[in-house]
Amino acid sequence: MNSEIRRSKADELRIVGKPLSRHDAAEKIAGSTRYAGDLAYEGMFHARLVRAQVPSARITRRDTAAARALPGVIAVLLGEDVPNNEISVDVPGQTIAVGALKARMQILATERVRFHGEPVALVIAEYEDALAAACEAVEVEYEDLPVIADPDTALADGAYAVHESGNLLAEWDIDCGDVDGAFARADVIVEGEYRTQFVDHAYLEPEAGVSWLDDDGVLNLRVATQVVEHYRDIAKILGVPDSKVRVIAPYVGGGFGGKEDMTVEPYLALATMHTRRPVRMQWTRNESLLARAKRHRNTMRYRTAAASDGTILAQDIEIISDAGAYAYLSALVLLYSSVHACGPYRTPSARIRAKTAYTNNPPTSAFRGFGGMQVVLGYESQMDELAKRLNLDPGEVRKKNALQRGDRLPVGQEIITEVQLAQTIDAVRERAGDKPAPTRPRTAIGRAIASNIQSYGRLVWLNDSAAAWIGFQMDGSLTVRCAVPDIGGGQASSLAQISSEVLGVDMDRISVHFGDSALNPLAGTTTATRQLLMSGNATYEAAVLLRDQILGAVAAETGQPVEALSLTPDGVTGPGHTTSVPAALQICRRRNIPVEALGTFFGPKGKEVTRELEGERLFPDFTFGTHLADVEVDLDTGEIKVLRYIASHDVGRAINPLSVEGQIAGAAVQGLGQALLEEIVVQDGVNLTGGFFQYLIPTAMDVPDIEIVVLESGEGLGPFGARGIGEPPIGPPLAVISSAIADAVGARPVTLPITPERVLECVRRGAGGDPT
Repeated sequence: MNSEIRRSKADELRIVGKPLSRHDAAEKIAGSTRYAGDLAYEGMFHARLVRAQVPSARITRRDTAAARALPGVIAVLLGEDVPNNEISVDVPGQTIAVGALKARMQILATERVRFHGEPVALVIAEYEDALAAACEAVEVEYEDLPVIADPDTALADGAYAVHESGNLLAEWDIDCGDVDGAFARADVIVEGEYRTQFVDHAYLEPEAGVSWLDDDGVLNLRVATQVVEHYRDIAKILGVPDSKVRVIAPYVGGGFGGKEDMTVEPYLALATMHTRRPVRMQWTRNESLLARAKRHRNTMRYRTAAASDGTILAQDIEIISDAGAYAYLSALVLLYSSVHACGPYRTPSARIRAKTAYTNNPPTSAFRGFGGMQVVLGYESQMDELAKRLNLDPGEVRKKNALQRGDRLPVGQEIITEVQLAQTIDAVRERAGDKPAPTRPRTAIGRAIASNIQSYGRLVWLNDSAAAWIGFQMDGSLTVRCAVPDIGGGQASSLAQISSEVLGVDMDRISVHFGDSALNPLAGTTTATRQLLMSGNATYEAAVLLRDQILGAVAAETGQPVEALSLTPDGVTGPGHTTSVPAALQICRRRNIPVEALGTFFGPKGKEVTRELEGERLFPDFTFGTHLADVEVDLDTGEIKVLRYIASHDVGRAINPLSVEGQIAGAAVQGLGQALLEEIVVQDGVNLTGGFFQYLIPTAMDVPDIEIVVLESGEGLGPFGARGIGEPPIGPPLAVISSAIADAVGARPVTLPITPERVLECVRRGAGGDPT
């Protein structure tokens, strides 16, 4: 990576802001990290699911006798064997009786299957090799039912109901200003329809885990998860107290939202409770691609009204998303899409109508960007088309309309921190220099920018909180305990850097214990770009409390004013006096002062919304950024080569620049994958994507070095003014590639992924031909 950091404020910090190697880097490079499925026990059993091979059917017969008779098979469990065979998740967004919507699905289907790959039985065997034959031997007969293959069909009058409640899962409306009046007086109106596809998380580590009972009868699950608090869900399924389930999250080999919902957890729990033995389950890549919840397929229809100078007057937006067979988090994802739909721009009048519908496609749920990603394709394509219609510079149109502190989003939320959107636009353009020339005949070069807004932190009415404990050892080393799952973004290392900054302890003397629901203070989900805001602030509060305890004890012991003391790597220092940390800790012990502290951070609060979205505050804060891409289009084959890619984001404060750069580069490449390559292909409810040989993921040969310009406004709500950056960079690639192709050939691709065939269609349209 080629990167730079531009700070708006003086840097007076010692450790925070330094590009330090993460404490897990060496073991990951060496390949010695033990992930969830790497644990083994003597006499451990293995488990695998029997999955439905049809997308919509009534189960008419199940027979497990042949499977149970096979050598090595211990048990075959059906839904009737599950103490509580239904898992429920509260999801706001119900459309009829406004309030919390229960998203329900069975752990093992008993009467009806609604998607290809839905679990219907659980096989437990002595050895892994016995699982495949046993699963094949489980007999399940079906009566086919109508297949609802897309949201438009689902929402049509008289459509077959995927669920008894109907096919409309949730809808959100946003209204502000006089939309019709704005369109009536507009100098220009831009209309566009944009479509995104089903996408898989494609993490390296598949869904996996091991479960066992300890000597106290507590069920332990060591699993690849973003949410250790799922121990509560497991307890409900089993009908046991919450205190009898423990979830451990070791380092996770990629999550991206795909390990936010439960995957292997309930099945491991059932297997161990049934057999009283340790059990291992690891999904195959085929299973993961088949049945794991995907990114939502969206259709977005935009109408943008503007004045002749490019000022946006109004937006009229319709969003339809495919929820798949079960609710999961679709209502919430759609809410994010709705709030972000107008982008990082002042929009005095807006009418937004958003719906998500049940279909018989694979379920859809959380994915990096969580609904704020897909709409970037819509609003940024509109901005470029607006600039083109008015013959204005695309960057200047964006800067003219950019949100500023004190502006309000269409939903009503005020922007309370500095917005450096214009600076990110200038940063990528300054770095890019002149547009390159074609590298070979019969090619065209295109350049474009795309900006975005992305929230960080969870919805404020969820009453979010996180806790962290920090304790000094008597030799002056430090222990940090926080149940944050580390999913590869450096979550644990950032807590060490924050602690080091406040308490003056060198990084190599700090140990962080993370991802354990029983032994560490709970920190909530590693989702929604929330952990730096939440667990980071909790750690900061604990560190400040601990520092003040120690300085107070030394001040009382030495007679020095506490405001004259500071905690440094040399110890407690004051005018002409230094007390070593071990000595200071002894003073604390003599004076009955704790040498540990618990910090709990409570997120911003707000009122729960109704279907008619309106609120003074829905999210804690937002991150802004801009990307620039140069592409070369082969006019004969439709091949796209990304020549150069530059990304700039205001991160508030980079706790660790290396981690920030890694998040930006990784998200940009993941976004490029959705823009150009990736798609889960589903035909009449049948998932046709069976492996990575069918699912194209960007490699080092497909993308250039990601150039990064990090801006530090110091304005974030996280510790030391940090903003969340895990999700925001994944949105702009969708739009910037589409717009760069439009710049090259004169016509815009509006459906993802942008395949060579779709590029050639744009070449024909750009030359004046009819689209095919």
